[in-house]
Amino acid sequence: MARFSCFYERKNLTKPWREIVYPSGQNYFSSQPLGTGVKMFNEKFTALANEAAFAYEILHSGVTQIRNANYARKGRYFQSFINLSVGLERIGKICLILDYYIENDGSFPDEKYLKKNIGHNILKLYEKSILIKNKYAFEFKFLNSLDNPIHQNILKIISDFAIIDRYENLNILVNAKQENNPISLWFHNVDMVLFEKHVSKKKKMKIAHNAHMTKTLVAPFMLVMHSSEDGKDITHIEDASLRTRLYEAVCPYRQLYVAHVVRFWTELIWELQYKAMASRKEDIPFFSDMFGCFYNDDSYLGTRKDYETC
Repeated sequence: MARFSCFYERKNLTKPWREIVYPSGQNYFSSQPLGTGVKMFNEKFTALANEAAFAYEILHSGVTQIRNANYARKGRYFQSFINLSVGLERIGKICLILDYYIENDGSFPDEKYLKKNIGHNILKLYEKSILIKNKYAFEFKFLNSLDNPIHQNILKIISDFAIIDRYENLNILVNAKQENNPISLWFHNVDMVLFEKHVSKKKKMKIAHNAHMTKTLVAPFMLVMHSSEDGKDITHIEDASLRTRLYEAVCPYRQLYVAHVVRFWTELIWELQYKAMASRKEDIPFFSDMFGCFYNDDSYLGTRKDYETC
């Protein structure tokens, strides 16, 4: 297979030329100038492929960063929330477009269709996605819904963040209405619920014991000045140690549940992809090639830490 290098101009040549390097090491120069090649795909295909590529890249980042966020690295929460809210909105809206495409003989909607139906509301997008799934009687391999309370809490936090809570700090500065603190909501409605559900009693006791021992050993020599996920001051080493160990216990579970959310839309886009391709038009790319990392069971998703290397 040929390896195509960067494009460049050689001295005394007025057109850019393309170097082709074959595995043997022999070099050839293509006489085809840049920009004169035949387009491989139509405009609609390219737009869908580019939109999906953007969505899966930022979803990979969002699912990765949610594992790394804690009270000492609150910026990671915002990195994750921004990427997840934008990524879920985009993959969800592709699903709505595919549904319209199927229902309207291979036609695409106008720009008002998505704005009128959804906006940035991820919860509303989920509700419409469920309607689409039920309409076509799709049966998913993994989760047929995200009605689990933890999944619903995640969707609500991400949805509220997309609509208004992303401006939390600016709203405080300009005395604007501020609904929620998204990090505090995540801590209480996701992390603490996961801690109670998935962390054993024995491990909870070990976490409390180790935090107390840390206080006993180093409290006389350390000063702690930090703030918690819900904005309270952390001034005691035992509290800081306890929160750090709590984070370490729940971070794999929080990442797994967020991956579940992405996997739901991955399954939906896969099913819609094949149904849309039945039109025999050349508009629909293989979304399954892009989102394949999420199309796995929990035994795989639970072992990944970095989704950006998928």
